[in-house]
Amino acid sequence: MKIRESISKKVLLISIWSNAILAIGKIIVGWYGNSNAVFADGIHSGTDVFTSIIALFIIKISNKPADEDHPYGHGKAEVVSSGIVGILLIIVALYLGYEGTIGLIEPLESPSMLTLYVAILSFGMKQFLYHFTLKKAIQFNSKAIEGIALDHKADIAASFTAALGVILFQIGVHMHISLLLFSDKIASLIVAMLILKMAIEILSESINVLLERNINGEVLADLNNIISSFNEVKRIDRVRAREHGHYIMVDVRISIDHDKSIKEGHDLTKEIKFTLMKKYNNIEEVLIHLNPYYSEK
Repeated sequence: MKIRESISKKVLLISIWSNAILAIGKIIVGWYGNSNAVFADGIHSGTDVFTSIIALFIIKISNKPADEDHPYGHGKAEVVSSGIVGILLIIVALYLGYEGTIGLIEPLESPSMLTLYVAILSFGMKQFLYHFTLKKAIQFNSKAIEGIALDHKADIAASFTAALGVILFQIGVHMHISLLLFSDKIASLIVAMLILKMAIEILSESINVLLERNINGEVLADLNNIISSFNEVKRIDRVRAREHGHYIMVDVRISIDHDKSIKEGHDLTKEIKFTLMKKYNNIEEVLIHLNPYYSEK
C-alpha cells in the first residue's frame, strides 16, 4: 500500500506541474495570440491541475486500511475522485462551447504562429503524460490515476485540434478561402465536444462502480471456471464480484455434499479463496457461502 501511494503521488505531482506550465502558456499565448482553440485548451489544462490536486488527496484516503466504520476499506474514494473529474470537465466543456459559439459571431482575428507552436508542444507532452499515467493506472489498478490518464487523452485530441485550427486558418488567409477563416473558432467547439465526450465516459464509469456493477464478463467467467475446477464443488449457485475502487470484492454461493463436515467445508472455502486471490492480486476479499447438495437418486 505504501509503495502504491508513493508512486501514485509522484504520478499526480508530475501531472500537476506539467499541466500548470501548459495551462499558463496556452492561456497567455491563446489570449494574446487570438486563438480561441488554444485558449480553450489552456482552460482545460488549468482544470487538470485542480483535478490532479483532488486526486492527490483522495489517493491517501483510498489507501487507508479497513477500520470499524469502513469495514470494506476506503477504495471507493478513488471512484469519487474520478467522478469529480468528470463533473468538472462537463462544466469546462459547456463553458468552452459557449465561448466558441460566441466567437463565431464576433469579428475574426488572425491567430499568431506562436499559438501553433504551443499547441504542438502541448500535443507532444500530453502524449508522454497519457502513456506514462495510463501505465501506472493499470499497474496499481487506480481509478483516480486512470481518470487523470483519460483526461490527458482528451488533451491530446484537444491540442491536435487546436493546432489544426490554426493551420487551416493560415491556409485560408493565404489561399483566400473564407470558410477556413472560421477554422480556429470551429476547432474550439470541437475541443469542447471532445472534453464533453471524455467527461461523460469518466462520469459514467464512476457511477457504474458506485452502483456496484458486476465486473468484466470475461473475468467473472474465469472466476466461475476456477471455482468449478474443485471436485468438491457440486454446483455453483451464484458468483458476484464488484469493484471497490482499486480492488475487487467477490461473493460466492456454492453447493457441496450435505454430509461434509464443517472443517471440510472451511478448508475448501479457504483453498478456493486463496486460489482466486493468487490468480487476481486485486481481489481484496472473497466471501463464500456453502449450501448443502443432495445427489439425485
